[in-house]
Amino acid sequence: MAVEVTSYDSDTHRRDREEKPAGYADAGIPYYLLIDRDDCSVTLFSDPSPTDGYQITVRKTFGHKLSLPEPLGIELDTEELKRYVD
Repeated sequence: MAVEVTSYDSDTHRRDREEKPAGYADAGIPYYLLIDRDDCSVTLFSDPSPTDGYQITVRKTFGHKLSLPEPLGIELDTEELKRYVD
């Protein structure tokens, strides 16, 4: 699993939302969790394809819970993330 937190710089959209998911899927990383401070959400990308990127995405806004699959097998409570948004 790869985990990223968006930064507040000018190329975060291209880098964190386009390039990294494509690169991680191409590398076969089973899960990519993006903590997006711009739109106060977390997105879990899964089921990677080297040619088509991640096949499944689940997005939750801060304050909602996101189930992380095995081997983690936990429910991520994103309520606390609200405190870290500028």
